[in-house]
Amino acid sequence: MEEKAGKAFEELLSVMGRLRGEGGCPWDREQTMDSIRAYVTEEAYELVDAITRGDMDEIREECGDLLLQVVFIARMESEAGYFDATDVVRGLSDKMIRRHPHVFAGVRAESSGEVLENWEQIKAGEKEKKKKKDASLLSGLPKSMPPLAKAFRIQGKAAHVGFDWPKGNLSPLYDKVEEELAELKEAIGDEIPERVEEEFGDLLFAAVNLARHIEVNPDGALDRANSKFAARFREVERLVAESGKPWSGYSPEELDRLWEEAKISL
Repeated sequence: MEEKAGKAFEELLSVMGRLRGEGGCPWDREQTMDSIRAYVTEEAYELVDAITRGDMDEIREECGDLLLQVVFIARMESEAGYFDATDVVRGLSDKMIRRHPHVFAGVRAESSGEVLENWEQIKAGEKEKKKKKDASLLSGLPKSMPPLAKAFRIQGKAAHVGFDWPKGNLSPLYDKVEEELAELKEAIGDEIPERVEEEFGDLLFAAVNLARHIEVNPDGALDRANSKFAARFREVERLVAESGKPWSGYSPEELDRLWEEAKISL
């Protein structure tokens, strides 16, 4: 299996070399790190969508599209003399071995929680060796990461070193959500826009913390809520169009009744 994968990867590298080489594809040859950056994000989201749908053929295809972006970047950096695909793969292999001492070096880890704690400690040591200015556990989070997902990761990283609410007791988390909601209501009442935004952010952060403790991915949960709302709203749109009456002719109460009808059918 590894040998077949190795040959397939070498073929992919050869294809990319041909595309970027003399007489290759004009579009591929024109690309830069800046121009390809958006495609990396796009392909990652398309893979997430495929995973959400559970379409195995599409997941396989989107994995390939995301891998293509990595190979593309490695080729461009190889041309610039910085690193190549071999450096990327070897660096990843070395990192996985280094960060899994319970598999490769005889260190004991009885649970996934212990594994994650060891992972963060090893990462912190790596940063210290590299003499990075910011050795915080949070320093590796991308600035462009979507805020909801970033909140989830920030909380998880802090939890790995014990900075977290006690497990198995959700009462403090419920209280925190209610506390943040009360502070938001107060800010709205005081009509201070900056504070309203701040308190709303605190409420979202508290809700994400609750989601993490009940083992719900907030990003996935919100995506499903979006899909559910969209499906029901489309049904309301259908009912309105079917009635022949314009939206402006409906009262809020009538629209609410249509919404309830849509909920029953979907």
